[in-house]
Amino acid sequence: MAMLTDQAQALRQLVSETKRQSAGRRPSGERRVRTVAVTSGKGGVGKSSIAANLAVQLVRMGRRVAVLDGDLGTANLDVICNVSPSYTLAHVLVGRCRLEDVIIDAPGGFRLIPGASGLAQIAALGEVERDRILDQMHIAARDVDLLLVDAGAGIGPAVLSFATGCDQLLVVTTPEPTAIADAYAVIKVAHRRRPDVDVRVLVNMARDDEESRAVFGRIDAVCRRFLDLAPGYAGHVVHDGRVAAAIRQRVPFVISSPRCDASGCISRLAQKMVRHGADPDQAGLLRRVAGWLSG
Repeated sequence: MAMLTDQAQALRQLVSETKRQSAGRRPSGERRVRTVAVTSGKGGVGKSSIAANLAVQLVRMGRRVAVLDGDLGTANLDVICNVSPSYTLAHVLVGRCRLEDVIIDAPGGFRLIPGASGLAQIAALGEVERDRILDQMHIAARDVDLLLVDAGAGIGPAVLSFATGCDQLLVVTTPEPTAIADAYAVIKVAHRRRPDVDVRVLVNMARDDEESRAVFGRIDAVCRRFLDLAPGYAGHVVHDGRVAAAIRQRVPFVISSPRCDASGCISRLAQKMVRHGADPDQAGLLRRVAGWLSG
């Protein structure tokens, strides 16, 4: 047992030393990458579909985009994009490959970092595994302008670490009362954890702009009253039958139906994000994710 403990300690020291050497090689003026976490209060609101389609549209606008599937319980961006990755974050954690080996090209031109397939596996990380993935985390944002993080749903520690670690938090909801209540719960917990978090609300599956603004108005009112927080209105994605058809075909709907109403909504969202980008703080993402991994 003592020998195993000594070996583990030696591994930790080796990984930590590698991290320090790697950090020392990076130039002090290295460009920071803008990070946006896409999350929701509950599953089934179309969060992952929004992330994938938004990434495709941003690429069309000339942005270099990477998407990290941080939905650690039910990672499914690979399914949405009809790709079969050879490796995922799970393989990085056990040392079978590097993070840069996991990154694959997705339909539409963005780079996808497939997520691991179980929250329990990630939550039980030891120090060696944690150091390994943190040491390579910056590679996910290398040579890109924007890193989208599909942060999962709910208020679990993994979701909140991604949500509060990014420059901007895009909370996806639908007009359903339960989705609205859960969206507010996410905003409340994220705000308490990081009071300066930049929150934007996107209403998915809305009938029209009027319904979307009514939903946002309800969330905005309770945020102002109880949190002293004024979230931003990101817009809406209209309920469109071609979205469901695209999901069944396993292709982003902005590719399969670029002129449908939902694609137009995604285009306006992307334009708004480009015009009103937050100041990048990539170090913040790494720091907060490190805090979660540390328990």
